[in-house]
Amino acid sequence: MALLVASNPAMAAVGEPAVSDPSIQPRSPTVPVITDDEHLLEAFGGREGLVKIMDDVMPRWVKNPRTRPFFEPADQERIKALLVEQFCVIMKGPCTYSGRTMAEAHRGMNVNEGAFFALVEELQKSMNAMHVPFAAQNRLIAALAPMHRDIIDR
Repeated sequence: MALLVASNPAMAAVGEPAVSDPSIQPRSPTVPVITDDEHLLEAFGGREGLVKIMDDVMPRWVKNPRTRPFFEPADQERIKALLVEQFCVIMKGPCTYSGRTMAEAHRGMNVNEGAFFALVEELQKSMNAMHVPFAAQNRLIAALAPMHRDIIDR
């Protein structure tokens, strides 16, 4: 995938992060652009809406026993900022993703399917709380779903 990313100008154009560790081979894009619809980001309230979603979901992740071990000891503010960037780029917003690939960011964390699905469930609760239309939520979740191959490692 690293070669694919480097050789795919469309992926590089949206800021797909480079893989710094050659032993890591991402299996899905970290920032796949999912739409040409410039109104999708608006359905989330723009960048400000994404910030509100992250502010709402982080305490949920810390409280949930399946996701707590991954977020409680982490730099929560940095994670929120990176997720705002990532989601904004995925929705073709005027943003740049400054984080690592999902494969690099989650290496050795021992994330299982239960934790991954709990994370998604809590994200959906936050999107509902922020009144993001269901169709818009589905488009984002569909773009994020393939990343599980780079996040789940047990």
